[in-house]
Amino acid sequence: MSDNQISNFLTISLVVLVSVFFILLVILVVLMMKDKSKNKTKNTGNADLSDNSKNVKKDIEYSKNSIFSFMEFDKVEDNMIIRKNGKQYIMVIECQGVNYDLMSGLEKNSVEQGFLQFLNTLRYPIQLYIQTRTVNLGSSISRYKTRVNSIRNEYMRKQMEYNSMTNSDGGYTAREINNARFELVKAQNLYEYGLDIVNNTEKMNLNKNILKKHYYVIISYVPEENTNVGYDEEEIKNMAFSDLYTKAQALISSLGVCDVAGKVLDSEELAELLYIAYNRDKSETYQLDTALKAGVDELYSTAKNVLDKRMEEIDAEVKAKANIEANEAAVEAMMNQDKLRRAKQKEERMNQLIDEMAKDLLDENEQILGEDVVEDAKEIINKKQAK
Repeated sequence: MSDNQISNFLTISLVVLVSVFFILLVILVVLMMKDKSKNKTKNTGNADLSDNSKNVKKDIEYSKNSIFSFMEFDKVEDNMIIRKNGKQYIMVIECQGVNYDLMSGLEKNSVEQGFLQFLNTLRYPIQLYIQTRTVNLGSSISRYKTRVNSIRNEYMRKQMEYNSMTNSDGGYTAREINNARFELVKAQNLYEYGLDIVNNTEKMNLNKNILKKHYYVIISYVPEENTNVGYDEEEIKNMAFSDLYTKAQALISSLGVCDVAGKVLDSEELAELLYIAYNRDKSETYQLDTALKAGVDELYSTAKNVLDKRMEEIDAEVKAKANIEANEAAVEAMMNQDKLRRAKQKEERMNQLIDEMAKDLLDENEQILGEDVVEDAKEIINKKQAK
């Protein structure tokens, strides 16, 4: 290769390298300009957002309905859960489980065949949901205490009746008194038995390890699937209820073949289901009705003042103790009245008792006094009584 050829090759290579370097430089300048423009728009956007956030902070006012924006459902209405602004309707069936392990081989085979039949009859999707709850016996304890209070009042009434019968002089036969005593003992035993049940149930309620499983079948209705164009919200809701209720009854009938009883949850039971699902820990302490009274469905507290609650508790305690004291005072007053009445009766009969005792003494001393003297003395006493 000659010197001219080498020089030409080097010149061409140098031109190519300069061209590539120039192109890369242009690309770098363009990229830097783009980054600067992005940063500028980002900064201006952040400034706008900060200004808007300040305005939003000033404009936001929390209300008790704001909590629904955090939920995955809109509302519970007509035994249905409504979601996605009325685009999905849900109905829930609660099922009572069967004790499969205690069944005989023939019974197990019957249940399995029934469940296979249930699965084969499905023409739409369903969802199986199991919810484990801590058994809360608070409502049962409250009912027991109400019943025990009524039994105590009945026991106090029978005690007053029995005391009145025993303190009366000859107003009742021995059989009637024995029957009254039997009823009194029976009422006393029933009252003591009720107290034992309340105490044992309260102790059992302290154990938080007692669990119960609830089984649910969930079915849904989506209006868009049926192209319900031109219907208003109320018509769509009626159509959803009819469709879901028909499916639910068909499912309940199919489950009945395998001895599984089911029922459609009403609106209150649906609310309780959702409350326990969203408040797993608090549901062990506060049931749905207690939580609603305390205002936990709102973003701000609407619970009663502590002093107001204390005053209500004091009033209830005063009323209960006053009731007991009034019953005891009534029993004591009746006993005092019976004693006073018997004292008056004895006082009124005192002269008669004296005359009768005098006649008895005359009869005892007839041999000493003589029969004629005794008869004359009795005659004198009779004339005295006649006056």
